[in-house]
Amino acid sequence: MAQPLVKKDDDRDDEVDYSPFLGIEKGAVLQEARVFNDPQLDPRRCSQVITKLLYLLNQGETFTKVEATEVFFAVTKLFQSRDLGLRRMVYVIIKELSPSADEVIIVTSSLMKDMTSKTDMYRANAIRVLCRITDGTLLTQIERYLKQAIVDKNPVVASAALVSGIHLLQTNPEIVKRWSNEVQEAVQSRAALVQFHALALLHQIRQNDRLAVNKLVSSLTRGSVRSPLAQCLLIRYTSQVIRESTNDTQTGDRPFYDFLEGCLRHKAEMVIFEAARAITELNGVTSRELTPAITVLQLFLSSSKPVLRFAAVRTLNKVAMSHPTAVTNCNIDMESLISDQNRSIATLAITTLLKTGNESSVDRLMKQITNFMSDIADEFKIVVVDAIRSLCLKFPLKHRSLMNFLSNILREEGGFEYKKAIVDSIVILIRHIPEAKESGLLHLCEFIEDCEFTYLSTQILHFLGIEGPKTSDPSKYIRYIYNRVHLENATVRAGAVSTLAKFGAMVDGLKPRIFVLLRRCLFDNDDEVRDRATLYLNTLGGDGAVVETDEGVKEFLFGSLDVPLVNLENSLKNYDPSEKAFDINSVPKDVKTQPLAEKKATSKKPTGLGAPPPGPPSTVEAYEKLLSSIPEFASFGKLFKSSAPVELTEAETEYAVNVVKHIFDGHVVFQYNCTNTIPEQLLENVTVIVDASEAEEFAEVASKPLRQLPYDSPGQTFMAFEKPEGVSAVGKFSNMLRFIVKEVDPSTGEAEDDGVEDEYQLEDLELVAADYMLKVGVSNFRNAWESMGVDFERVDEYGLGPRDSLAEAVNAVINLLGMQPCEGTEVVPPNSRSHTCLLSGVYIGNVKVLVRLQFGLDGPKDVAMKLAVRSEDETVSDTIHEIVASG
Repeated sequence: MAQPLVKKDDDRDDEVDYSPFLGIEKGAVLQEARVFNDPQLDPRRCSQVITKLLYLLNQGETFTKVEATEVFFAVTKLFQSRDLGLRRMVYVIIKELSPSADEVIIVTSSLMKDMTSKTDMYRANAIRVLCRITDGTLLTQIERYLKQAIVDKNPVVASAALVSGIHLLQTNPEIVKRWSNEVQEAVQSRAALVQFHALALLHQIRQNDRLAVNKLVSSLTRGSVRSPLAQCLLIRYTSQVIRESTNDTQTGDRPFYDFLEGCLRHKAEMVIFEAARAITELNGVTSRELTPAITVLQLFLSSSKPVLRFAAVRTLNKVAMSHPTAVTNCNIDMESLISDQNRSIATLAITTLLKTGNESSVDRLMKQITNFMSDIADEFKIVVVDAIRSLCLKFPLKHRSLMNFLSNILREEGGFEYKKAIVDSIVILIRHIPEAKESGLLHLCEFIEDCEFTYLSTQILHFLGIEGPKTSDPSKYIRYIYNRVHLENATVRAGAVSTLAKFGAMVDGLKPRIFVLLRRCLFDNDDEVRDRATLYLNTLGGDGAVVETDEGVKEFLFGSLDVPLVNLENSLKNYDPSEKAFDINSVPKDVKTQPLAEKKATSKKPTGLGAPPPGPPSTVEAYEKLLSSIPEFASFGKLFKSSAPVELTEAETEYAVNVVKHIFDGHVVFQYNCTNTIPEQLLENVTVIVDASEAEEFAEVASKPLRQLPYDSPGQTFMAFEKPEGVSAVGKFSNMLRFIVKEVDPSTGEAEDDGVEDEYQLEDLELVAADYMLKVGVSNFRNAWESMGVDFERVDEYGLGPRDSLAEAVNAVINLLGMQPCEGTEVVPPNSRSHTCLLSGVYIGNVKVLVRLQFGLDGPKDVAMKLAVRSEDETVSDTIHEIVASG
């Protein structure tokens, strides 16, 4: 029964649109499905029931095996109806139900009959359904019909067969590959969709044969493709061939570039855009190559179609990241897009202009952006804020107008992520542009006067405590900080107390006033606030007089903590309150065993408040500090690298031992991290006896035993070896854990006086060439490669033998050299027969090294590799080749 039309009142916002499927239940629909068994079928009613079943399936409703079987058998009876609409619904429901192998037989004959029918609609849909539900056995029986369908004169039938082939290629590739001749013929079809699907299938059939793909592209780029969709596919395949050819030849010539440039004059807009995008994404594209693509994208900017304007401005936005000068000619057209009704287009136009604009256009852009910001969502605003920050770093002299803009939008309404992006940008500008410090700090002070986000308030207070005392007039910030003590929650108040104390410690002239304010904080109703105020009043000293704060106090209160927090926590838990105060010097400073990432190059740009100022040292820094504090190792010089821990025992053994390899220019120190897992034992005088007979270039020079190793308390023992300076000496070391074991009384926890000497065999340890290489990436490998020069370049070819895959060979060489993959080249595309991998690193002696690896399959499994090395030292370039040759 038709639903009466109801006028929707303007104030009834809570009404939802009527859905014909609202409230339907699986049980009721399965009852309705009995209509399929009626002697006189009602096609309209049957179609409605199938529609409901499809809705339930697509909503995630699960049918039991019995329910699905009953529905399937009922649906098969609908083949007796000649109604075209119902027959199409039958095809769809059979595909969705995905019958099992024994049920497929029921409909196979009906579908095969439809596949040879004179009705084209039957034929096309029957092909799709059969290929979806059939297995390899039946496929061989209908293969002849599918081949005929591929070259059928009706484009609907031909497309159905081609699309089915694309799906079947995943499960039955051998059968589909036999259709190459028919698919090749279909590529010449005049029907647009047939040509599109045929080209897609032909490429998938040949994708593992690089030479065949080259031939395919070569033959089709001569102008036999009429379909715009197929032309777009061909452009993508051409781009792939260009990328692979460029990786192999390393020459300036690009095959097929003329074809891409010719596509820019195509009559179809989608082809023009696809070609322009492909040119802009070429590796190492030059300004001359970019010019024609930028020109057509510029024309799209003034198109009446929003999708074209969006596509063009998004592509130009990406180009502006690497070639800002090439996009400059489009600036006038993009300025007109700032007022575009589509906010996505306007945002991309703004951010592109900020990347490509010059210093003289900054003020004009700021005026346009001010009106624009109130109309867009926070996610778009964040993009604009990031672009403004980059522009300010590019043109530091314009910091005043850009900083004012950021402070103005900071006071407007917005969510947490948006406000955090603005605050982070201001912080980065303060750190990078000294002239912007004082105005930037004042803007942040004004913001926390009315900030609703606790996280941002505490982070800004922390930043004020670091930068505020270094300004010309630190006293002007005190008012803003102390206001937080009265007007905010406990977390912010505690942060404000710490910031006040920093001012008192760093600026002696402000100490009397700071003491007055801190004394008022002693009456706060929160424990944390009172405790902090008490601590700072008792440690800053001078009783509020204008005296210099002791450096030791500054270091204690605000310096980095030189003990691991885990050890400090354990010591505080074990501390028994008494007249003797807790002594932080009693906390062990040994680093607790933990996985250690390789030391990475630090970024030049700070990341705002998300990355706090220098605090406790990282694990690598802690290792360096630990080793330098041991007298035996203090003369070894600067630590070059520390490895990740290498396990020397299996899990669940009596003693757990792993080792960290510390590499110096002329020495190697092994740090053995030991854990005693037996509660009834205490180990004393723990040391590792190392046999270096298989490491001839190493000579033992020092050791540091572990005095005691109680139950479940990690400890370290060290062994140091001398080696030739600056040389990547390798070798194998045998390890034996030696110790005195004493029994522990479980009731008292006291150990016996007498102990027994014992030994425990550990796994062997290998020092390999990768231990002498630091993983340090480069942002632009091509520029770094060219700037390194060819003076110390070494090139050679190697056979890597049979490998399971190209990816396995790439990973093996990366692990052998221990270098950092660049630009994602460690990932090998599936089914590739060749690959180029780019690596960078720093070799011992702080020598920068760049490596270009070119892999190719030489036969079914054999992998060949071309290795090119550039470094700052010719001996290092030779050493890299020696490592690969011997590896």
